[in-house]
Amino acid sequence: MRGNHAAAHVLTRPELESTDLPPASTCAGSHPEPAGESRGLVSMSARPILVVESDAVIANKLVKQLTSDGYRVVLARSAEHARVQAGWSPPRLILLGGLSCAHGPLALLKEIRQVASGSPLWAPAIPVIVIGASVSQLETLRAFEAGADDFLSHRARYLELRARIRALLRRIELESAAMDRLTVGALEIDRSGHVVRVGGLPVRLRRLEFDLLVQLASEPERVFTKQQLLRAVWGYRSCGSTRTVDSHASRLRRKLEQVGGRWVINEWGVGYRLR
Repeated sequence: MRGNHAAAHVLTRPELESTDLPPASTCAGSHPEPAGESRGLVSMSARPILVVESDAVIANKLVKQLTSDGYRVVLARSAEHARVQAGWSPPRLILLGGLSCAHGPLALLKEIRQVASGSPLWAPAIPVIVIGASVSQLETLRAFEAGADDFLSHRARYLELRARIRALLRRIELESAAMDRLTVGALEIDRSGHVVRVGGLPVRLRRLEFDLLVQLASEPERVFTKQQLLRAVWGYRSCGSTRTVDSHASRLRRKLEQVGGRWVINEWGVGYRLR
């Protein structure tokens, strides 16, 4: 773990030089969302920045700085705490600093990036900025190889971190807007409007049928296993022998075929794909 002597250099700015800060549990925005809030209804703008940092002084300073700039922030002091916080309130961005554990912060970053595991806890493309102890080539390379979107030293000024956060969130928002409309041949999907058309003709789908189609259309040439679809669309952790995917895929196929063409293909023994 980094010593507190480093805090004097951490992401400072003139109006926030003091290190006399409240404990993390009392910092604004550090509490998780109520259990009743639906994860599916949390807008991008309402979702918090998750700060993961073991050092109390560094962590509290970051929370105060970000909160002062209007960001909603939650704080985690360990990898396990980060998982709990992400479960309560899915973050829009992660600031990954030092962790006082055997494997360090990059082990958590690799876990976040292991989308193939099918865990619904971490969003596949969630942006992560790693705040390292130094800017050595080796440390920077390891961070990017583990899946970091950006990297800077804890000695960097806060204004630089803020600029990088804004640039990264702006990029994600632009990519999200582009993903609102998916086109695969004659198939058109408007995600924000919940509208599907084939050859210009509308197709009325129920919510889970729509979500299943969006998942398949996100990578139209990929064969998704039933287990992957159950986790991605339904959020199941344990799949068992349920026929949920088969029944929804069958209804989706029939509705699309009514307006033209065969779209949902069953790869026997594997899963489903678009044509």
